[in-house]
Amino acid sequence: MSDTTVPSASPSPRWIIGLVLGIAGLFYAYAIWNAIAHLITMAQSGLDTAGWVALVFGVVFPAIVFVFAYLIGRRRRVGELAIVLLTGLGLVAVFWLSLIAYSLTLATG
Repeated sequence: MSDTTVPSASPSPRWIIGLVLGIAGLFYAYAIWNAIAHLITMAQSGLDTAGWVALVFGVVFPAIVFVFAYLIGRRRRVGELAIVLLTGLGLVAVFWLSLIAYSLTLATG
């Protein structure tokens, strides 16, 4: 038997990880910005308690997903981190579309 070891992958440079986190953070911040703008628009027409809870959660949700995506991908390679952050952004987009549909039913109902 031969003693062969597989060399471990070298860790990604910190500046690349920072760049990926910064770019992804901008997209998540854009989602938060849109949620705040939508909350202000809907609040001007009047909201009930359920509407306030849903729309405020829409503001907080992208930040929660970003933190969880970072926690999941922080010890992985930069490509894997990018995939986790992109998956989280997809989750935010699906939630945002659901929130828009819900707020349209609030406005018409």
